[in-house]
Amino acid sequence: MTQIATTQDRKSILLSMATKFGMEPAAFEQTVRKTCGCDGASREEFAAFLLVANEYGLNPITKEIYAFPKKGGGVQPIVGVDGWFTMANNHLAFDGITFEDRLSEDGQLVAVTARVHRKDRSHPIEVTEYMAECRREGGDSPWKKWPARMLRHKAAIQAIRYAFGFSGIVDPDEADRMRPQMTVAVNVQQAREQLQHRRFASQPALTVEHEDAGTDFPHEAAESEVTA
Repeated sequence: MTQIATTQDRKSILLSMATKFGMEPAAFEQTVRKTCGCDGASREEFAAFLLVANEYGLNPITKEIYAFPKKGGGVQPIVGVDGWFTMANNHLAFDGITFEDRLSEDGQLVAVTARVHRKDRSHPIEVTEYMAECRREGGDSPWKKWPARMLRHKAAIQAIRYAFGFSGIVDPDEADRMRPQMTVAVNVQQAREQLQHRRFASQPALTVEHEDAGTDFPHEAAESEVTA
């Protein structure tokens, strides 16, 4: 019964999303899988991704929402800054957002405060993000190229999240900070598998000289290969 219900839910959400964007279900699924990081997702994981997109009214085709594989399996929905503002604008209680830059004595940007105003609240929801905590150096990091813009986006996203209780999603910066951990875990597992394959590949086929003859395994050679 549970399996049947799950299959029906998956088909209905796929049909619903495909219809919404004027596409055939099969073509819509293939497009989203290829362009949104869901190519390796299972049917159930893909259905869960679509459910999140549908729940928050986000368009995966325009990359308002996309995904990357999570450590331990599954996919993590990622919502770009445009997607966060889409969710805020779609909320009936949203009444605007304001920003305040906080500068040091020498004019350097220290922090950005974002205030989300709700029609049903007398006080705005306020979040301050600090450059010292958020900035990332090295490579082509957008924090190095556009630190003020990135900090403003960070403050806006956190304020919107707190104001409306959006959950189960992360922003691109959070996803980037999670990726190195996932990559290390995958590389360690791949190294172990390659080492195991090399060890057994180096062993010759077994031969039997007599019926009571024992099997001769080249332990020293195998140990030498592992050490190398």
